[in-house]
Amino acid sequence: MATRAHRPERRQEPLSRERIVSAAVDLLDTVGERGLTFRALGERLATGPGAIYWHIDGKTELLDAATDAVVTATIAGDETDVDTTPQEAIRALALGVFDAIEAHPWVGTHLARTSWHSPMLRIFEHIGRQVQALQVPEAAQFTAASALRDYILGVAGQNAANTRAVQPGTDRAEFLDAVATAWAELDPDQYAFTRSVAGQLRRHDDRAEFLAGVDLILTGITARQ
Repeated sequence: MATRAHRPERRQEPLSRERIVSAAVDLLDTVGERGLTFRALGERLATGPGAIYWHIDGKTELLDAATDAVVTATIAGDETDVDTTPQEAIRALALGVFDAIEAHPWVGTHLARTSWHSPMLRIFEHIGRQVQALQVPEAAQFTAASALRDYILGVAGQNAANTRAVQPGTDRAEFLDAVATAWAELDPDQYAFTRSVAGQLRRHDDRAEFLAGVDLILTGITARQ
């Protein structure tokens, strides 16, 4: 008896830009940027690539929209209450971005390539408002906000890259111990400082170190006033 040909599951909801972007985020988390194609996205949404093109012009716009969706969710509710200091608001935003890029490493990669697109501007705007709340002189606000933005995105992106470089199932403590041991055995003349901090690498916490860096920048910004 002839079998019925397999057909894609019918969509339960009408196709929309929001559904496409949500599916793109899931696909990027699963297979990365190289695996994000309109064909693969169409299979996931049970539709054809042509229907997706009706809502999204191309892969670049799709990446922008997916990144913007993650960033928007990260900074949602950033309108803080009156009891929150600008420093606390910046720390909260920084941690949110750090965790979002760790969960979605492709976000950090795409943000690094799109300095002045909408997702980056959202982050820059929220940092800038808190810099203004710190009463930083107007002439120094761009520099202060840029320094915070670049540190937050740079360190968060590097942390995500480091996490991906470690083989799945590897014990983090054992991995750091191995790296610290290798540092301690470096040439003492060429790597005197690196050898001296090898022990700190064994017990450091990535998020705590990240926030300590944010605090160093905030201290410098306020001290210059």
